[in-house]
Amino acid sequence: MEKWFEASGTSLLAIVISAIATYIIIILFTKIVGKRSFSKMSSLDFAITIAIGSIIASTIILKNVSLLQGFTGLFIVYAIQYFASKLRRFSFFQKMMDNDALLLMDGPTILTENLKKANVTECDLKAKLREANVLNVQQVRAVVFEATGDISVLHASKPSDELESWLIEEVKR
Repeated sequence: MEKWFEASGTSLLAIVISAIATYIIIILFTKIVGKRSFSKMSSLDFAITIAIGSIIASTIILKNVSLLQGFTGLFIVYAIQYFASKLRRFSFFQKMMDNDALLLMDGPTILTENLKKANVTECDLKAKLREANVLNVQQVRAVVFEATGDISVLHASKPSDELESWLIEEVKR
């Protein structure tokens, strides 16, 4: 327990230098590859974001990971993200890499089988409806379990407002 509060000046200096250098590399790689590196548009994007965070932490804190090793790991992860985003433009790769969006509510109707498929409970669904400020289920046009794991609630305050079919054309029913 007494080692929790110990650190040598050299180890603290190494952490400061590693943090600054890693910060600069992250800015550089993100400028080159783009903001997609930290998006959550697909499950792969989310996994890449976690991997980048893990590599950053390891590079800054761990003594047995050199800056060169950390930067190489970051470069590889950014390269994977870049090439995966290019391959996703082809439907074959997009289907292989991305999860399908799933309709949880069609208008005010709860699609119970789809809730089961998505492992989402009615309590989860109600929480998302409240979060979206839905006051009455008649306002709901659609609730979508997105490929990223997010839940989108499409609703309108006027009954005459209709949902454009284009918005949910790739969503599984």
